[in-house]
Amino acid sequence: MNGYERILATLERRPADCLAFMPITMMFAADQTGISYGQYTADYRLLVEAQLETARKFDIDHVSCISDPAREAADCGGTIHYFDDQPPAVDESNAFLTDKNLLKTLSIPNPLREGSRMNDRVQAVRLFAEKVKGERFIEGWVEGPCAEAADLRGINNLMTDFIDDPQFVQELFGFNVRMATAFAQAQIDAGCDIIGIGDAAASLVGPRLYKNVVFPFEKLLIEKIHAAGCRVRLHICGNINRSLTDIGQLGCDLVDLDSMVSIEKARKETGEEQVLDGNLDPVKVLRNGTPEQIHAVLAECFRQAGTNYIVGAGCEVPRDTPHENLQAMHDFARQNGKS
Repeated sequence: MNGYERILATLERRPADCLAFMPITMMFAADQTGISYGQYTADYRLLVEAQLETARKFDIDHVSCISDPAREAADCGGTIHYFDDQPPAVDESNAFLTDKNLLKTLSIPNPLREGSRMNDRVQAVRLFAEKVKGERFIEGWVEGPCAEAADLRGINNLMTDFIDDPQFVQELFGFNVRMATAFAQAQIDAGCDIIGIGDAAASLVGPRLYKNVVFPFEKLLIEKIHAAGCRVRLHICGNINRSLTDIGQLGCDLVDLDSMVSIEKARKETGEEQVLDGNLDPVKVLRNGTPEQIHAVLAECFRQAGTNYIVGAGCEVPRDTPHENLQAMHDFARQNGKS
């Protein structure tokens, strides 16, 4: 099997020749071709080249367009800080929706507008499709409703809005779902096989707010992506232990688990059919550990998952991870899960 076939079989709960290998590489990937991370995030051609080089070097089963969470906010008009060698960042002190009334005037950005940051990602998908369609799984990416709300409103403002102005939160989340749907559709049309949804801010709310506010909008977005004929990977950085039962009801094709989330608990609460990815600690184990430690931790992850498991770290592979450590992840995947 090639990478595309292996991931597809796993997501369809069919036998595969071994475990699929889907680590998130961003800054690590840029370093493989010697470009700065500022270049990686600004030019889709360099991003694609770096992803392909990393995928070939470590025999990774997918390639991804993920780079930073500021693309949608930038095209909405938010203030973004750009750096030579680190990810672009939303200006929290000068959030675009500091004045909530601006939301009423805000239009969905066109993800195909020439020169836009969203279109740069769409172009990356298109170039991936030209080069590796059917060989490696091609992953597009959008920000989830809670994460994008934090980008547009500011994380501290958003957290108080949940209590002080729940109607505004509903309206903002609705806008974000419409924007993410349009962005996802453009990437689907360009040739991606799966859309990653990054919704890190969702880990900061309690289980009641997650269930009543965040969950309905995440589910709506997932349903819209599925209706467009594409699969969904949900990535929520942080501790989501208290919301796992609800996450299991979202209908995601793949759920990532950060290092502080119990795979055993996730398997119990999301169900046997849910495909899980993680939860190797990206710093303590992957970056700072040894290949032997990595094998041991992944063996325990696989034991707890039992089935329907993809090898990955809890979050992004740190840029200075020893190559032999990432290779150890690959080797574990190739040596296990054989049908």
